[in-house]
Formats: sequence, C-alpha cells, structure tokens
Amino acid sequence: MASELEPEVPAIDQSLLECSAEETAGKWLQSTDLTREVYQHLAHYVPKIYCRGPNPFPQREDMLAQLVLLGPMEWYICGEDPAFGFPKLEQANKPSHLCGRVFKVGEPTYSCRDCAVDPTCVLCMECFLGSIHRDHRYRMTTSGGGGFCDCGDTEAWKEGPYCEKHKLNTSEIEEEEDPLIHLPEDVITRTYNIFAIMFHYAVEILTWEKESELPADLEMVEKTDTYYCMLFNDEVHTYEQVIYTLQKAVNCTQKEAIGFATTVDRDGRRSVRYGDFPYCEQAKSVIVRNTSRQTKPLKVQVMHSSIVAHQNFGLKLLSWLGSIIGYSDGLRRILCQVGLQEGPDGENSSLVDRLMLNDSKLWKGARSVYHQLFMSSLLMDLKYKKLFAVRFAKNYQQLQRDFMEDDHERAVSVTALSVQFFTAPTLARMLITEENLLTIIIKTFMDHLRHRDAQGRFQFERYTALQAFKFRRVQSLILDLKYVLISKPTEWSDDLRQKFLEGFDAFLELLKCMQGMDPVTRQVGQHIEMEPEWEAAFTLQMKLTHVISMMQDWCALDEKVLIEAYKKCLAVLMHCHGGFTDGEQPVTLSICGHSVETIRYCVSQEKVSIHLPVSRLLAGLHVLLSKSEVAYKFPELLPLSELSPPMLIEHPLRCLVLCAQVHAGMWRRNGFSLVNQIYYYHNVKCRREMFDKDIIMLQTGVSMMDPNHFLMIMLSRFELYQIFSTPDYGKRLSSEITHKDVVQQNNTLIEEMLYLIIMLVGERFSPGVGQVNATDEIKREIIHQLSIKPMAHSELIKSLPEDENKETGMESVIEAVAHFKKPGLTGRGMYELKPECAKEFNLYFYHFSRAEQSKAEEAQRKLKRQNREDTALPPPILPPFCPLFASLVNILQSDVMLYIIRTILHWAVEHNGYAWSESMLQRVLHLIGMALQEEKQHLENVMEEHVVTFTFAQKISKPGEAPNNSPSILAMLETLQNAPYLEVHKDMIRWILKTFNAIKKMRESSSASSVAETEGTITEESSRDKDKAERKRKAEIARLRREKVMAQMSEMQRNFIDENKDLFQQTVAEEASNSAVLDNSPMVSDTTLTALGPAQTQVPKQRQFVTCILCQEEQEVKVESKAMVLAAFVQRSTVLSKNRNKVIQDPEKYDPLFMHPDLSCGTHTGSCGHVMHAHCWQRYFDSVQAKEQRRQQRLRLHTSYDVENGEFLCPLCECLSNTVIPLLLPPRNIFNKLNFSDQPNLTQWIRTISQQTKALQILRKEESIPNIASSKNSENMDELQLPEGFRPDFHPKNPYSDSIKEMLTTFGTATYKVGLKVHPNEEDPRVPIMCWGSCAYTIQSIERILSDEDKPLFGPLPCRLDDCLRSLTRFAAAHWTVALLSVVQGHFCKLFALLVPNDNYGDLPCILDIDMFHLLVGLVLAFPALQCQDFSGISLGTGDLHIFHLVTMAHIIQILLTSCTEENEMDQETPAGEEELAVLALYKTLRQYTGSALKEIPSGWHLWRSVRAGIMPFLKCSALFFHYLNGVPSPPEIQVSGTSHFEHLCNYLSLPNNLICLFQENSEITKLLIESWCQHIEVKRYLEGERDAISYPRESNKLIDLPEDYSSLINQASNFSCPKSGGDKSRTPTLCLVCGTLLCSQSYCCQTELEGEDVGACTAHTYSCGSGVGIFLRVRECQVLFLAGKTKGCFYSPPYLDDYGETDQGLRRGNPLHLCKERFKKIQKLWHQHSITEEIGHAQEANQTLVGIDWQHL
Repeated sequence: MASELEPEVPAIDQSLLECSAEETAGKWLQSTDLTREVYQHLAHYVPKIYCRGPNPFPQREDMLAQLVLLGPMEWYICGEDPAFGFPKLEQANKPSHLCGRVFKVGEPTYSCRDCAVDPTCVLCMECFLGSIHRDHRYRMTTSGGGGFCDCGDTEAWKEGPYCEKHKLNTSEIEEEEDPLIHLPEDVITRTYNIFAIMFHYAVEILTWEKESELPADLEMVEKTDTYYCMLFNDEVHTYEQVIYTLQKAVNCTQKEAIGFATTVDRDGRRSVRYGDFPYCEQAKSVIVRNTSRQTKPLKVQVMHSSIVAHQNFGLKLLSWLGSIIGYSDGLRRILCQVGLQEGPDGENSSLVDRLMLNDSKLWKGARSVYHQLFMSSLLMDLKYKKLFAVRFAKNYQQLQRDFMEDDHERAVSVTALSVQFFTAPTLARMLITEENLLTIIIKTFMDHLRHRDAQGRFQFERYTALQAFKFRRVQSLILDLKYVLISKPTEWSDDLRQKFLEGFDAFLELLKCMQGMDPVTRQVGQHIEMEPEWEAAFTLQMKLTHVISMMQDWCALDEKVLIEAYKKCLAVLMHCHGGFTDGEQPVTLSICGHSVETIRYCVSQEKVSIHLPVSRLLAGLHVLLSKSEVAYKFPELLPLSELSPPMLIEHPLRCLVLCAQVHAGMWRRNGFSLVNQIYYYHNVKCRREMFDKDIIMLQTGVSMMDPNHFLMIMLSRFELYQIFSTPDYGKRLSSEITHKDVVQQNNTLIEEMLYLIIMLVGERFSPGVGQVNATDEIKREIIHQLSIKPMAHSELIKSLPEDENKETGMESVIEAVAHFKKPGLTGRGMYELKPECAKEFNLYFYHFSRAEQSKAEEAQRKLKRQNREDTALPPPILPPFCPLFASLVNILQSDVMLYIIRTILHWAVEHNGYAWSESMLQRVLHLIGMALQEEKQHLENVMEEHVVTFTFAQKISKPGEAPNNSPSILAMLETLQNAPYLEVHKDMIRWILKTFNAIKKMRESSSASSVAETEGTITEESSRDKDKAERKRKAEIARLRREKVMAQMSEMQRNFIDENKDLFQQTVAEEASNSAVLDNSPMVSDTTLTALGPAQTQVPKQRQFVTCILCQEEQEVKVESKAMVLAAFVQRSTVLSKNRNKVIQDPEKYDPLFMHPDLSCGTHTGSCGHVMHAHCWQRYFDSVQAKEQRRQQRLRLHTSYDVENGEFLCPLCECLSNTVIPLLLPPRNIFNKLNFSDQPNLTQWIRTISQQTKALQILRKEESIPNIASSKNSENMDELQLPEGFRPDFHPKNPYSDSIKEMLTTFGTATYKVGLKVHPNEEDPRVPIMCWGSCAYTIQSIERILSDEDKPLFGPLPCRLDDCLRSLTRFAAAHWTVALLSVVQGHFCKLFALLVPNDNYGDLPCILDIDMFHLLVGLVLAFPALQCQDFSGISLGTGDLHIFHLVTMAHIIQILLTSCTEENEMDQETPAGEEELAVLALYKTLRQYTGSALKEIPSGWHLWRSVRAGIMPFLKCSALFFHYLNGVPSPPEIQVSGTSHFEHLCNYLSLPNNLICLFQENSEITKLLIESWCQHIEVKRYLEGERDAISYPRESNKLIDLPEDYSSLINQASNFSCPKSGGDKSRTPTLCLVCGTLLCSQSYCCQTELEGEDVGACTAHTYSCGSGVGIFLRVRECQVLFLAGKTKGCFYSPPYLDDYGETDQGLRRGNPLHLCKERFKKIQKLWHQHSITEEIGHAQEANQTLVGIDWQHL
C-alpha cells in the first residue's frame, strides 16, 4: 500500500500551488457561460486534490481546496481580496438576535421549567448563564447533538427570551425588513450566481447514484483506474462483527480494523481499500459474504476515486456555504432563495426538496453536514423558515416513509427537524390550517399500522426485535403529534376550528381501531399455553396518553369545538357499540321492589378488553362540559337526552369487574400477560387516560340513572346478584361445605364491589366532577403518598402523573402539605407529611395499590396511637359535586344499597353462620361513615326554607321490612360495638354512632320541636365509660405482671453470679490487665515515659491471649507456641506520592533500598484485625482455592476476589485480604542481652560501627574470592583487625517456633510480590527491604490521616488500625531472623554508609533524595543483625538511640537546605532564644560548606520555625514506630488534641528540646558528616537551581478541586475530544479525581495494551496514576467509579446533590446539582485510608451484578 502512495504525494503540489485564486475569479467574471467555466475548473482540479491514495490527508486537502477551489469563489463574491471583502460585509450586517448555536453531542443544554413554552426550548450554556433563567427552576440535560439554542426566539419563552448578549441586537429590529438592502447590487448578483452553481453542484454530486461514472459535465479527459471499496454504516451490525469482517476482508490488524469501524460509525462511511477495480471488488464480496448470514449484509460500494473526490468536495462546499453566510444576513437570504427555488421539473424539484427526499440514501456524515447548513440558513431566516416548514409538511408522508425503511437513528434523519417547526406555535397553527398537518400526521401513522382484525381493530404480531424496531420508528410520529399540540391556541379562527376538527376525526378513527383491541377470555381448566402479545398495545396507549390529554385540552379552549367534538365522539362510540344487544338475551333483575332490564353477560365467560379509548375520551369531554359549564349554557346543542346510560357504563364496568376477578384469583390460568395489563391499567403512567376515566364514565352514567337500577346491574356484572337477591343465600353456602375457593372468591368480589361504590361516591377531586381545582387534586395525591411513608423528592415525582411538559405541579403545593428534612452524609432529603393534613387521609384512596393501602393504614393507625387518639380512620370530609354529577350521592341512600349494607351487617352479627370477611365489614362501615358525613355537610350548608332530601340517618334507624322484621342498621351497629371478635373496628363504630347523634341533634334543632334526649346517646355514653374503666383495669394487671417478671429475672442473675464467683473475678482481672496495656499502668506513671535509648521506660511484661475466629480456641501469644495470624491486605499505593510519573522500568532489577522523598509508590498494609491460627487459616485458604477450581469448571464468572493472586475474604467480616501477618511479642525484649553499663557516646559509637561494617565488607569479599593463596589471606587478616568483642562467625539461634517462622516468610514474600509486582521468591535479598518499607509507609500514611483530621497522635485509634500497626511493626522487627544474616548486614552497611561516608560504596543517592523515615526504619530494624555478633557490651537500645539521633540530624540538614525560603520579611521582634541562635550558627556552617550557594537568612526565628514545622511529621512517625516497637505506653499529654506537642514528643523520643544541641554535643564528628553530605554533586546542582527537591513538611495530597456547579463539569467534558480518533467527541468522558486528567472511557478508540490484555483508558490510567487503584467521575452519568486492578470495580454515589438532597446518577432528572463538600471529603477519606479496594470488595459481595461487568474495558 505504501509503495502506491509515495510517488503520488509530491507530484501534485507544484501545478496546484501556482494556481492563483484572483486570476481564476477574474476569468470567471469575464465569462459568458459561468456554469461551464466553473464546472470545468472543478472537473480538472477536484480529483487532483482529493482522494489521492488509500489514506485521507484532511489537513493538506483542506489547504489545497481553500487555495484552488474555494479561494476563487470568495474573490468572485467579494470582487476583491476576501480578507478585506468579508469584514466589510460583516460590518454592514446587523447581528442576529437569534443565537442558533448547534449543539455538539454531550454538550449541556438548559431549559427553564418556569418560562419555557415546552421542554424542547433550550439554551446553550453561554446564553443560559447570561439569562434571567439561571435563578429560576431550570433543568439541565446533555444534548444528543443536532438541536440548537433557542435564545432570542420570542415564541419559545414566556419571559426572558434574550440573554444579555443577544439583548443588544434587538434594539432596532424592524419587522420583516429585507436584509438584502445592506448589500451592494453587484455583490448580490455575483453571490446569487455562485451560490446557485455551487449548491446545485453539491446536491447533484451527493445524490448521484452511479458508482463509476460522473455527471457528463464533470467527466475528466484522462480517467485513471483507481477505485475505493467504500464501507457504509448501518445500525444492525455490531462493532465486533464489523471489526472481525474487516480483518478477514482486507487483512488488516485489529487496531486498523477498529480505526475503520470507529470512522464508519462516526462519519457513516470509510474506504477500506484503494486500488484497481478487481482488487476492491474482491474485498467487497468477502464483506458481503461474511455479513449476510444473520441479517442483511453490510452496505459496500466500489466507487471510482473521482466520484469520491467530488463527493468529499461537495461536503466541504456545504460547510463552506455555512461559514460564508455567517458574514451577512443578506448572503443567508440569497442562499435560502437559491435552495427553495422551484427547479425546472415543477413540484419537489427545489434543491432543498431534493436533499430532503434523498435523506435516507445519504450516509451519516453527509446528512449531518446538510442538516447543519439548513439550521444555519433556513431556520435562522424567519421568512424562509416558514417556506421551508411548508415544504417539510408537504413532503411529510414521503419523508416518514423513507425514515421507516432507513435504519439510522432519528437524530441523523431529516425527520428530526420536525421539532424545529412543530413546536413554534405560529408555524404549527399555520401548518394545521394551511397544510392540514394534524390529519397528515395521524393518517401517516395509521398507514404504518396495517394489521387489523375482522372488526378493524389493530392487531399486533409477536413482539420480535424487528417488530419493536419498526414500532419505535412509528412512535416518532406520535412525538410529532405531541409537538404540534403542545402549545395551545389562544384565539380560534374558523379555519383552525375546521382543520382541528378534521384532525380530531382522524384521531377518533385511530382510537376506534384501538377500542376493544387485544380482548381476553378466561382460561378454565388448563393454563394458557402461549402468553398473548400485549406489550405493543400498551406501548401505543402510553405514547398516546399525553396526546389524548392534549386533544381534550384543545377542545376545552373553545365552546364550539367542544360541542362538536363531543358529538363526534359520541357518534363513534355508538358505532362501536352498534350491535349492543344483538345475540345477548335480555334479563330482568329485581331487588327490594325495584326491577331493571339488562342483558345477560358474564365477564368470566365472554371476551373482555381493557382498551376502551373512545369511551374514555368521551368521559374526559363530559367532564369538560361540566367544568366549562357548557352543559348548562347550551343544553339544546348537546345530545344529552339521546345518551343511554346503561350503554355508557357497560364496557368500563366490565373492565373494572375484570380487575376485581383478577384480584380474586379467578384468572390465574391466563398467565402473566393479563397481570401485567392490569398493573399498567392502574399504573401512574397510564391511569390518567385509563382507570381514572373509567371511574368518571361510571360516575357519568350513574348520575343519569336510578341508583337502584345501577346497583342491580353492577351486582349482576360482579356475578353477585344471586347472593344478595336470595335471602339466606350465605347461610346455605356455609352449610353445604362448599369449595373453599368459591367462598374466598365471592368474599373478594363483594369487597371489590363495595370498594368501587366508595370510589364512585368519594372520588370527586377531578375538576369538573367535584368543585375543586387542579392543585387540590395534586395536594391530595401527595398527602396520600406521604401517608404511606416519608419520601424523597424523586420518589414522590415518580408516583405523580406527569403532563406533556414533564411537570407534575408538585412544587407549587408541596410546601403546604409537607416538611423537608435535609440528608446526612448518606441517604437523601425526605418530605414528611404535616400532621394537620392527616385528617384528609382516605383509607380507600383510589390510586393506592393493595400493598400501599395496608402500609398506609398501618402507618396512620400507628400515628394515632402515638398521639393517644382512638384509631378510627373515618372518611374525610369531601368537596361538593358539580351540578352535573350532583345526583351521585343518592346511591348511598338508595334502597338496594341499604339492603346490601343490612345484609352484610346481619352476617357479621350472626358471625358463625355465614361466610363473610372483616375487610367487607370495614368497607361497609366506611360507606356508612361517608353517608353520614355527606348528610352532615348538607345540613350545615342548607339554605333557608330548603329541605334536605338526603335522609340517610333516618333510614338506618328504621327496622328492616317484614316478613322477618330484622333489626335496624343502627341497632346492629350497637350490637357489633361490643362484639369481642371486632376489637379493631370498635373505634370506627363508636365514631359512626357519635356522628349519627350529632346529625340527629342538628335535625332536631332545625325542626323546632326539641324532643328530649334519645336513649341512644345515653346508652352510648355509658357504654363508653364502662369501656374506659375496662381498659384501665387491663392495663393495671399487665403492669403488675411485668414487674413480677423483672423481679424474678434479677433474682436469677444474682444467684448466677454468686455460684460462679471465681469466674467473674478472673474476667475482671483480665480486663484490668488489658487496659494497662493501653493506658499507663500505675507502675510507670510517676516517671516521664521514654520510648527508646538507655533511659527507655521498662514496661512489665504483658501476657496476650487471643481467640481464633475459625476454631474459637483461646491461646496465649508466645515465642515458642503455634503461630497466630491477622488477615491482612497489602497493596501498592500512590496516595502520598509527589510524583506520579515515575515508572519502574524493570522490576526484576530494581533496588528499593533507598526510598525517594517523593514517595512515588509505596506498599501499604491494612488489616481488619481478625485473628486465626496459622494452620486454621491455611486450611481455610486451601478450601477457598479448591472451591475456586471447582467453580471454574462449572461456570466462568468472576468473584469479588482473585484466588490466583492469593486473595481471600476474611472468614468473619468478608473483608478483602491477600495475606496474613503473624502476631508476635515485642521482639526487642527477646534480643536485648546486656544491661546498660557505660554506653559509648555518638562519636564513639559511629567509629565502632564503621569498623564493624568495614570488617564485614572485607569478609564478604573474602567469601566471594576464596581460592586465593593462603598467605595473601593471612595478610588480610592482619590488616583486618577485628574490633574488640566483634565475632562475625557467630550465628544467633532463632527463638521462634517453626510455624511462626513460616508465617514470617509468608507475609514477607507477599509484601515483596505485591510491592514490586514480581513473582514470589523468599530467598530474594529485597524481601526484608520491602517489609521495612511497608512498615514505614503504613505508619506515614496513618500519621498523615491523623494530622489532616487534627486528631491527636495517640488518641483512641480504631482497634483494627492499632492491631495492624502493632503487628506490622513487630513483624518487620522480627523478619531478619528468617532472612540471611549476611544479606541483612549488607543492607545495614549500605544504609549506614549513606549517613557515614564509606569508600566502598560509590553511587549512593544524595541526602536530598532520601526519605528519612524509611531510612530510620531500615537502619533500626537491620541493626540487630549486626548487634547480635557484637559482644562488647553495646546494647540494642543505645544503637537505636544513636541511629535515631543521626537520622534526625540528617533530616534537619535536609530541611535547612530545601525548606527555609523566607516567605515574608516580617521578623518577630522577640529576643532570640538559644534555639534561634543555635540554628543560625548551624545555618552559617552549612553556607560555609556549600560555598555560599545557600541564600542568606538573617532571622533565626524564621529558621527555627521552619525546622520545627518541617520535622514534626518525622517526629510523629518515629513516636508511633518506637511506641509499637518497644511497647512503651504513650504519655497522656500526646493523647489529647490541641497544642503542637513538640516538647512532649522530644521527651518521649529522648531528644533535647533544642534539636540543634545534637550538633553541638558531638560537634567534631557532625562537622565532618555535614561536610560530606554537602559535597555531593546533586546538592550543588540543587543549590544552583538545576534540579528540584522535595521541601518539608510535605503537603497532604488531596483529590482535585471540583467545581461547585456540576454543569461546568459537563461543559468541560463536552469540549473534550477523544485523544485518539482525531477530534471526535468522546462518548463517556471520565475525570480522574486524583490527578484531574480527562479520559475517553469505555470505547474502542482508547484501548491500550497492558500486560498482554486490551484495557480501556481508565484501567490503563489507574496503573500509571494510582498503581492499580483509581477514583473517577463519569461526567455524563454523574457517577463515581472505583477501580482496582483489572477485575474489580464498583460505582459509588457521587458528591453532587440537587436541592432535594438527592444524587442524580445518569442525569435523568436534570435538576441543578451542587457539590456536597462532606460527601466529597468522605470519598477523599476512603482514598487516604487505602480503603478503595475494600469498598469495592464489599460492594461486589453485596451486589452480584457488579461482578459480571468487564471493568477492564472502562
């Protein structure tokens, strides 16, 4: 491929570069046939510039095209140099008051919930920040790309249409002034000519369909034989399929194939091969063959290179036109004229039409280019926007047809432009009246749903993937319908009325096809075999829900329209019910002397459908008649008299009976499809136009008929007529022992029927049914939702229905009914119901599901008990009905109703003889309560002289009719009040009787005859007092019983203690000894505590007992006993790192002996603190491994831990672990031999140790060259005078038992393996170094956390940390016993040589490049290996002290060299103390040795302050280290927070308070040391400014600063393009919270190879930035991502909350989000504590779905 390229690249340049734009333009100006001239120019040059070879060179092509092709056109338009011409045009132009910015994918867009006309009106970030809406309730979303900013469009905003920037351009807009007046005549003609030719050329070439020849006027003279094999995008094949196919077809690497696939996906096409025709044809055939197996094949064309060249230039031209018209509105107007001018072929021949109608044939890239051009031209010019909208509407059906056939998403289809016209109110109205748009959209929609059954109803096939795909396409038409209807007209013209009603007719046709679709029949006997298809019908219903509501809203706005629509709807309903009585025999029902004729129909036997949109629409319109009072103004215009109420209620009633029977379990054999349908019928998404309207339809019917008749029909439909019309039916039922199920079913059906009656009378909160407004309705919804439990804002929103603008109206009323409680560190803000709203609670609220109802009942009763009230939940007081529905209340006092109530109460009184249920009784009591409330309301609001016709109270006090003279309802209630089996309902019955008496009183006072008190009240009062006394007595008895039991228990306890005295004393003693370890035991409290050195405080030996969590055995920790271990987790860490870019090139050769102070990567050890026997742990771990192998054979699933890496979960707390630490006694006590007699001072000690190390080095050399003649050897021996008492041949005995030794090795090897990322090797000399390093690093990270949180150093540490540090330090101190002595001695010598120069070591790092604490730990822990061979009497403690002093001095020098820059000249005016003078003297000495390269600092005070601040962390770490090493308790002063503790630390560490004394006491040797340290070449380079060094104290690492407002993050991410695939916007931009890098996550383009595996950008980044651990924020999802290694990850809740205290993961709600500092600190703390991996482990254990995610691809 390369060989073809080379000769072609340079050959083109010369002839092209000499081409002059000015001359060409001049030639064109002279020309008579401009079109021919221009075409010849293009035919000649375009193929020379574009498509020269297999790979595109966009920069070079663009540069040449500008020079040779576009340059002449710009000269031609301007008539002069465009560099001057265009700015002139720009100046003459008035800037537009529209913003028109086209959104990129993922860019933030803002909509104002208060001011936007509809949710599609959005602003770009810049306009939003400059607008008034930033202080309103706005919603933020990320754009899918393609829309544009509506700033400046007055039709889009109710207020504030302009931001500050565009407001300036509005001052002098004269309506409809022609923008061309600002352009010179000649420019207009020239522009017109060139635009016409170029636009025509671009359209022609882009819609050209031949593959190997050009249009005649573009053919070249000499035609080459070069072709492209062009692959096109489709939405059917996956990335993987395309990549695999390409690798086979054009044998490229996977990386190249991924590149091709990414480009195809982004631009819609890409050439995958370049060459002669057969070569390309062969690739094409392979691709087609490989992809045509499952689906249609990928689209591939072999195209001649010149065609591709012209097409590429065509696209370039369109973008060029877009940028040119930006200079002037006049140019824009000309382009619009050219585009919309009719062509020679009449209809649909304008350029714009040709592009639109070819849309689905174009590839993705071409579409988006021309859509952008349309947006910046036609849509920005208001005059032409109208004309364009008309063309769009005329071609609407064809465009939609093409879209259905096309497989690209709607976002890249021209049909997506509909949102730009249809949502603009004036355009939409114009299109409805002039183009009949409503009808067109609905007709187009109907065309695509062709499957009908015999009755003409929609019928859907099985919902396959293809079906679903097609169906989703069709739904976009509903979206267009929604756009058209979203803004309601304010005034109606006759045209609009007529066209709207035509659309309404079409809509009724659509609903008619849905009426009764998907009917079901009850399965009896066997279960249904195939679940019927139901989803499609419900999807359609859901999508149409808002359209149906909006149609009603439009009708409500105009009385004439409403009346017409009502008539039309009624006519269609009559037609649907055409054969209403045919074939179904009439029957006559009669109860209580009322009779009614109806038809015989059984829901449980015949077909029944849940879809009744026509009757529901009629119900909606009927309510509007009532609400707008049209029903009372023009009754003569309405066909109310023709209505047949039984016909209206028939179908809705069947539907509700179906629900009741499903609840009663009669339809179990119909499978889940029916259950799902019932669920959605009641669900908040559908209920508004389904369930709610059915209730309204029944209310409509009942308000027009005799309630007795209605109740009988209802009994018959519920199949309960038999039970109630035959006396003693219930008795008969229970006497023949019938099928248990039938009884249960009948009971449920009776309950459901009573529930329905409650709803019919009680649900009057829809405006138009009751006298309420919309806010009352929402308030009531919220009150009932919050009665269940307090809810978060988002939960509450989900439970309320949304309108077409995604609004629920909740915010306006929530304050009135609820309190808001802010969230803590976790959880979310909650709304709680205000107590005064509880009285509005209705137990039988019709939107409660069964579960919600019982929860609400329980919650409300509990509340009442807490407030010491009785637990009755009486029906709330209801608003009055509207006049049209007023007669509804008469159901309650109708004869049949009273008969039903009486029957059920009768069953309850004689409770053993009948089958009845408590909830049945509860519903009856509720109904009685409702009737009494109603009567009370009537009486209170009665006018003068009016008689209240509602006489329920009177009717219930009458006894039943003959023959059996049953008692009155009232009497039965009084009987039931004292029934022991009805304890729960007592309060309710009492409330009913009380209300009854109140009504009686009101009646009496109104009818002046005041009769004496009736007995009823008296009996009631007395019974009530009795009741109270009874309760009191019971409570007293219960109290006495409780007290007796308590006394018995405490007696038993006392006896137990007496019997087991010795046991108790033992535990008490143990507790005391344990506490002595932590606090200061009394023996040592009077002296000052010292942690090290000759004066070290002697602590009495502590015995330590621990229990194994696996076998529960207790054991004492001893040197010789079996090992006990702690579960531990070792990980590499960069939490303290000051330099994340350091990478260890070859870990096998890397020497970790010296830790650089930038701590670029350390090894951290953590533990959960649970103890096991070593052998128990070994057994447990083996079983985990065996289980893992078995599991792998079964199924390849990840677990949350990686057994191959030695990971396991702690058996007790399931904390992730990968090794164990042995528990030891303080190791120093074991090795400490001699008493302190006279110990050497620092100088003497350094000399002794230097001699010993030199001797060792010579010996090592000897060992490495043993075969030299003996004479030489003896000479050396003389030379090597061994220091006194030093016996290098002595090898100490290891005091530890074998099992402890094994565990020392195990943990050491694990630390080495993890810390260096190498294979385990216990012999490796680096193992001890890694152990010491891990100890030092862990102590440093704990010290950092304590300092950051201002906690005291020895405050109460969590015990797992305390145990971990203690075990880790003791382990590190004992590890040398299992390493080779010579190796540890070698390490000691080398570490020592760094501080005390030694000629044998050349390349040691300089003092600036050493972390002193790591050095201290290494020296102290390696020293016993040397000291064990020294019998001269120098003790370990002395060594520790001198090593510590030596390192402290080196650290002070380090600080003076790097950290004493003077920030401010403000010198304290205090007399210099001894510290200040000493440090000044030391600084002078330093300047002397560094050759005055050190800056002069006169202020001793400043120097001393710097030294103190710089050395503090080191002192704190050392105090922790020696505390855990030697077990000396910490002084109480350091255990409290507060002052800096400097002096206390110095005392504890036996340092002088004036640290500089260290130098003065041993001045002769310290001068030598300082000199040697300063001589190092690196120190000189640093002082001369050639390199950097770490300064002290090191700053704490923090996570990056996040912006307060989340949208600025989204904006930042939307500007971020993927670093690999040139300029393409990243789909999942992800921010690293540790270093602030933005990454392109979860995409093929940015995958890299890591240890032989392909991993995504984030995983790769964790290895470079966090050594395997990463914390990221996925910006588009607003989700925090934790990653650890390649297989572990979890999502964590983000630190951004909305105003309701909730996170918004996935940005679904779009509320403004703000940073919650506490939650961000919590994430930071997890990171500081190295708990990220543990957090992931817990998350994955808790949620198995997380385990299956391929984290490494993120």
